[in-house]
Amino acid sequence: MELHTAYYSSPIGTLEIKGNEEGLVSLLFLDEEVEPTAKIHESIKEVAYQLDEYFTGIRKEFGLKLNPKGTEFQKKVWKELVEIPFGKTWSYLDIALKLGDENATRAVGNSNGKNPIAIVVPCHRVIGSSGKLTGYAGGLWRKEWLLKHEHGVIFGKQTELF
Repeated sequence: MELHTAYYSSPIGTLEIKGNEEGLVSLLFLDEEVEPTAKIHESIKEVAYQLDEYFTGIRKEFGLKLNPKGTEFQKKVWKELVEIPFGKTWSYLDIALKLGDENATRAVGNSNGKNPIAIVVPCHRVIGSSGKLTGYAGGLWRKEWLLKHEHGVIFGKQTELF
């Protein structure tokens, strides 16, 4: 099935959307600015619409069909990421425990880092057990921005998270 691509301009940079009728395959931050796609293919138009709602503070939960490519373990981790409530954070250990193996924190971290669907599969909500921000494929500054954005939507703009 043909994969369709669109470019979305967000407050924290350009996002590349890839998907088809089977679902969203990837949503990745680009390091360079790209002109937003004017005419988005019908199969991925809903992604852009829900991102608009997310960035304006209307949407707290995504309702999209997902079709990420990865190993079975990675997919289990990504499925757990979707369970992290809006505005909350979990640690790598929290996720490893939910998967039934407290020794899997490193594997959870690796899978988290390979998440192909930023924001929608909220890997930005995973932090270290110490409460510190740890790596993020889109850059730590974006992770911090996303967490502050979600916190602000819940508690109002005057409240600071970090």
